[in-house]
Amino acid sequence: MEKTPQGTSVGVDDPYEFAGVCDYLTGEGRCRYAFDHYEHDPEFARERAADDYACPVVDPETDETWADCPHFRSRNHDRECVRCGLEEKRMAHDDERPLLEEHHLSYVRNGEELTHEITIYLCRWCHSKVHNSWARITDDAAPEPDAIAALEQRRGREYDELGFESAAERYGDDKDGTD
Repeated sequence: MEKTPQGTSVGVDDPYEFAGVCDYLTGEGRCRYAFDHYEHDPEFARERAADDYACPVVDPETDETWADCPHFRSRNHDRECVRCGLEEKRMAHDDERPLLEEHHLSYVRNGEELTHEITIYLCRWCHSKVHNSWARITDDAAPEPDAIAALEQRRGREYDELGFESAAERYGDDKDGTD
């Protein structure tokens, strides 16, 4: 199983199994990295420019994979845990710890550091299990009772905020003196 630089598990054997489409790929199959960040890798940018910035990975004529691209990046944008399915529920104007955390799948391969960023979301309970045990991302898992309780507590507070309560009721400013 892949490991972090600290030696903890990332929960997968092959991070590319969880990689989606490259974040730099445009809808027309072009490489936005080569166009926008040409100064970071001029040789790569020249190669892509010579081919009208076409991404070779999406070209059906080539056998290239995302792992072959030196600037591949795939970040999951779904705001739910990929292991247990827990949804994110953030409270506005609240610095409470998020239910979901970014989990990086790609660190090193064959002793070499990768520049590829492959990121998914795990709830903090699954994140802990993956890093601190043999838990895998592909495990058939249900949300932990503590996770469900935290989510429902946030939903409850959100519903409370949706109810109408006048400022006088909220702050006890009753003008008729019956307070």
